[in-house]
Amino acid sequence: MGNLGIPELLIILCIIILVFGANRLPEIGRGIGRGIKNFKEATKGGAEEAEKS
Repeated sequence: MGNLGIPELLIILCIIILVFGANRLPEIGRGIGRGIKNFKEATKGGAEEAEKS
């Protein structure tokens, strides 16, 4: 992914705001958070099953 600094992240954030609009950003953030939570739960469950075997 390379080295992303503050200027690059700000440019990406501006592009996201232009594409989706400021009103949809909280919805997108919640969706990403839920996805990360589900991923962590799934990987944790897989590790527990592997230990039992």
